[in-house]
Amino acid sequence: MSKKQRKTVAVCAVLALSLGIMPVANAMHIMEGYLPAGFCVVWGVLCVPFLVAGFFSIRNKLSENRRALTILAMSGAFIFVISSLKIPSVTGSCSHMTGTGLGAILFSPSAVSILGIIVLIFQAILLAHGGLTTLGANTFSMAIAGPFLAFAVYQICQKLKVNRKVSIFLAAALGDIFTYCVTSVQLAMAYPSESGGVAASIVKFLGVFAPTQLPLAVIEGLLTVIIVIGLETYAMPELKSIGFIKEQEVR
Repeated sequence: MSKKQRKTVAVCAVLALSLGIMPVANAMHIMEGYLPAGFCVVWGVLCVPFLVAGFFSIRNKLSENRRALTILAMSGAFIFVISSLKIPSVTGSCSHMTGTGLGAILFSPSAVSILGIIVLIFQAILLAHGGLTTLGANTFSMAIAGPFLAFAVYQICQKLKVNRKVSIFLAAALGDIFTYCVTSVQLAMAYPSESGGVAASIVKFLGVFAPTQLPLAVIEGLLTVIIVIGLETYAMPELKSIGFIKEQEVR
């Protein structure tokens, strides 16, 4: 990296620390103790194969190209910072951006599962956001379901020759929204409505999340596009090295 690029990374790191360390009064994600023990175990077990695949994905990527470490670390910092900015709701969770779409399109959704669970562990232990008992459920919704949909949306858009920036926006925004759809299902399964069961409860949770989450998803899409534009400006060699930008593409 050039001197200018190193300065840019340093500024981003300082910004991440300054925004990430903040006092909060409410839990985010699904809070500690909110889910029954059986649900906590099931969601945790479901995460295991994705985390194993993510571990091997990151190990293989870094063994092939050590330059990918900088972008990978930046993607993790982006997830930590952006998912710490929240708007409280009344459902045992909070509305917040996820930041996982960026890592999914730059690397792979399986790699983001590792980044996501690391972020969730730090937030649960150091910031009292989310919880350790609900770690599996939060990991599945934010670090697995959302990234996989974001990656799928981006790949489909690229095959359809959609503009790259539009593809990135759609991937990040829809991945964010899908995370909350999955969270709503998780909460509804644990607390079905007395009249209407799980389906009615899903509608209720989605209705509570939607007013804050939809605009946040749009903001996340725009922020992700801005981040990628910055990377294309200051870290083009790194983007080429991880295969995000092909050598023959004309910027």
